[in-house]
Formats: sequence, C-alpha cells, structure tokens
Amino acid sequence: MDMSSTVKYEVLEERKDFICLKSKGDNNLQCEKHSIAGSISQRACVYCGARVVLNPITDAWHIVHGPIGCASYTWDIRGSLSSGPEIYRNSFSTDLREKDVVFGGEKKLTAAIDEICEKYSPKLIFVYATCIVGVIGDDIDAVCKRAEEEYKIRVIPVKSSGFSGNKSMGYKAACKALLKLMEENKGDKKIKGINILGDFNLAGEMWIISQYFKEIGINVVSKLTGDSRYEEIIQAPYASLNIVQCAGSMTYLAKEMEKKFGIPFIKVSFFGIEDTVSSIMNVAYAMGDKQSVKKAKELIEGELIRIEPKLDFYRRRLKGKRAAIYVGGGFKAISLIRQFNDLGMKTVMVGTQTGKKEEYEVLKNIVDEGTVILDDTNPVELEKFMTEKGADILVGGVKERPLAYKLGIAFCDHNHERKHPLCGFEGAVNFAKEIDSTINSPVWNVIRQGGYA
Repeated sequence: MDMSSTVKYEVLEERKDFICLKSKGDNNLQCEKHSIAGSISQRACVYCGARVVLNPITDAWHIVHGPIGCASYTWDIRGSLSSGPEIYRNSFSTDLREKDVVFGGEKKLTAAIDEICEKYSPKLIFVYATCIVGVIGDDIDAVCKRAEEEYKIRVIPVKSSGFSGNKSMGYKAACKALLKLMEENKGDKKIKGINILGDFNLAGEMWIISQYFKEIGINVVSKLTGDSRYEEIIQAPYASLNIVQCAGSMTYLAKEMEKKFGIPFIKVSFFGIEDTVSSIMNVAYAMGDKQSVKKAKELIEGELIRIEPKLDFYRRRLKGKRAAIYVGGGFKAISLIRQFNDLGMKTVMVGTQTGKKEEYEVLKNIVDEGTVILDDTNPVELEKFMTEKGADILVGGVKERPLAYKLGIAFCDHNHERKHPLCGFEGAVNFAKEIDSTINSPVWNVIRQGGYA
C-alpha cells in the first residue's frame, strides 16, 4: 500500500513500509527488520532482550561483561517475583573502562567469575556480552569453558552484543543459553506435564497460571523463566508439552526443543477472558486427559460467574473509549485488542517491537477499518497517530509512559514496572479497573482546561 497517498502524517520515507491503515485494499506491512537509523526506535537492545528473559532465574548469578551502565540499565529490570532465592536481584558487572577496551577485558571477567565462585559457591552463572565486548573481541566462550572445568559448575556465555541485531536477537541469544543449559539432560525419559515458556512472573503471574493447571490436574514440570531454578530448568527436556505465553521471546526455544527433545508446543495467552478460556481448554485437550478437560470447564465456569458482574461495572464506564497499543510482541497485542473489544472500547492504533508477519495478519483481521498498524515505531510517530486518532489511553511499557502523559493521554503499563497481575481471570478484572481509573481520572479535565495538554 502506498503510504504517501493514504496517510496524512509526516514520517521518514524509509519508515512508510512499516506503517499501514486497516482498509479493504492491500495492507502489506514490513516487519522483523533492523531499526531504521535516525528513527529513535522504541526497541531495546540485544543485550536487554537477553537479560529480561534470563534474569528471572532466581538462583542464577548474572555477570554483565561490559561498562557499568549496561548493568545499571537492566538492574531489576522486570517486576519478576521469587518464591525463594533472591540472588537474581543483584547485578554484577566487570565495569570495563578505556584501558580494558585497549588491552582486552578477559582477565577482568576471569577475576569476576573467580570471586563469585570462591565467595558464594554458585550452581549457575550467566555471562552477558555487551556491545563493547563485540567490538574488542573478548573470547567469553573460552573464559566460561575454563571456569566450568575449574569449578565444576555451569557457566553459560550469552552472545548479546548489541551490534549483532535487535531485541529479537537478544531473545534468541537467551534461548540458546537455555538450550546449552538443558544439554545436561537429553530428554530420554518423559514426565506427563508441561513447561510454561515465556512468562516472567511479573507481579506473580506465573503463580496464577500454575495454580490453574494445578486445579485441573496438570503437572508443571518447568517454568521458563519466571520464578525458575537451575534444577528445575534442566528437567524441562522431560516434559510432554511446551506452552508458549510470550511468542516473541520463546517460540525459537519451543521449536528447538521440539527438534532436540521431541516436545510439541502450542501458543497460549492468559491476557483477557477470551484468550484465558481458550488457552486453558487447549492445554487440557492437548494433554489428552478427560478428567483435566472436565475440571477445566468447571474452573472456567466458576471464574466467569465470579468476575462477570465486576467486569460489567467497568464496561458501562468504558464503552466507546479509544485505545492505542504499543507492546513488545504481536501475541500480546492481539490479546489486548480482544480485551478492549470485551470492554466495549475501540482500538485505533496498534504496534509492536517484535511482531511477526502472521501476527500482523491476525491484527489486521480483528481491528476496525482505519486502525493504524505499525512495526518498530518511534516517539514522533506515536504522538502523531495517537493525536490524529483521538486515543484516550495508551497501553505500553516504561518508555512510552512519559509521552502519553505529555500529551494528556491516560496510560497503562503492561510491561516491566507494574505491581499487580494482569493475566488470567483475576488479571482481567485488574486490567479493567486500571483502564477505568486512569481514563476516568478527573486529572485529565484539569490538565486540558489549564491548557497543559
């Protein structure tokens, strides 16, 4: 579709193929590309993508081989909760300086690993390569291998140098590190149960999902990676099914585990009533247990009776409001559109950082005519599209919050920093409550009357 003839907004020429309007005509959209130089993309870097996937492993030590700023940037980056160890709350860095750039940082990395091993006797260490390491060429593979041989523990290199791609490449680097960790077990035995991939226990959401499966009689073998442990992860090859919550970060791992260990996978989403119901039932059917299917139906029926009156209250207050969405993956965006539809709201803009072509096809099919769809956007585009479409609220992550408030638009954090769960039946009510409280806050009238937005 020719953007110049259909969109009134000023965008970089190179960005026009990454933006489209839902219409009856051709809606081809470019995606899965590197960010355009100069567009100030909202995407995070490769290292950040790797860190957010691996950091929730609660008994692992995470060493950032690079400048101190990289460790600071991702320290406690997600609101992942732990039911036990708190080691992952710490952030360790080799703190590379100018001298190390000239002469190399391998000695510093070796010293950091030695210090942690001698003081704390860890079972597992992840070593993250940052941009500067990719430039100076430190051989972190050799350093990690030496440490494994000397201390008889797992020391896993994570190839996350920023110049190697975008955030999606960081997800892939993290998945490769997890596969390397799983090599200890070859999947030669099987446990009737599931691995939950791609939930990071933000505000305790992994606990909610796990409880659903416990109630319907399905065993959770391993959690990847929210509230997970080293001993648990190495059992993952024995599971009989993988369910993938965050498709953007964990589909690669699911596909590789299917090849290596023969574990099939299905994609799920526990955001919103519609997707939560279908996901619970799909897992129950996939496990082939009639009793689990029966219990799943009973669980769903009971939960719907409990929450529908609460949701009806918010539906009356939110009907007709207009929402903009900018999140990490396409699967979450799809679930959010369905949630807004259920609340009687209209999605006027939707975008992702790492969406896939097939996910954008689904998005096009479920949004209304005239909805703006975009991939890997930047603040200028977000501002223009939200303003033009009259969005009442933006759902995004921490980087999008200041922009929404600057424009006098309500905001919902669906990413790192939230303190309450938004998944499952409980999360659907929490989500509706937050959307209502922020959209219908009296502060917006004050701001607009005062000419501040």
